[in-house]
Amino acid sequence: MWTINTMKQDEAMEIADLWKYPEPYSFYNLTEDIEDYNEIIDPNERKDRFFSIQEDNTLIGYFCIEMSNNFVSLGLGMKPDLTGNGKGKEFLTYIINFIKNKYNVKKITLSVAGFNTRAFKVYRNSGFVVTGESENQSNGGVYNFINMEKYL
Repeated sequence: MWTINTMKQDEAMEIADLWKYPEPYSFYNLTEDIEDYNEIIDPNERKDRFFSIQEDNTLIGYFCIEMSNNFVSLGLGMKPDLTGNGKGKEFLTYIINFIKNKYNVKKITLSVAGFNTRAFKVYRNSGFVVTGESENQSNGGVYNFINMEKYL
């Protein structure tokens, strides 16, 4: 089964430097966005907001949270060779259950790149609803993001 721990430096470096997604998901390669890259590799930036997910001592994913009053803003990623295999909903549910058990929050928010229909479908099928769209700077350009939330 899976386990969640506070992210260690070697895990951060593996994700930042070695995880490479195929097109069009290369958008999520951390080497494409220096701010995201620096945030994950710097322990002072990561603090206790980044978590790794392991299966049988193998890193399979991660997530980060930003606490705010009654909700958590969530970012997440699955190891590239594990994506697109129908495990997304189980992966997300595991993260949501961890958040529900560890933090006293009423909802989870997240944003997904507009082109990422695969992730959007997972979020929608996991009970997230669309709250709007926004144009955000990322990876040297401006991209459309769909904002979603789920009440716990």
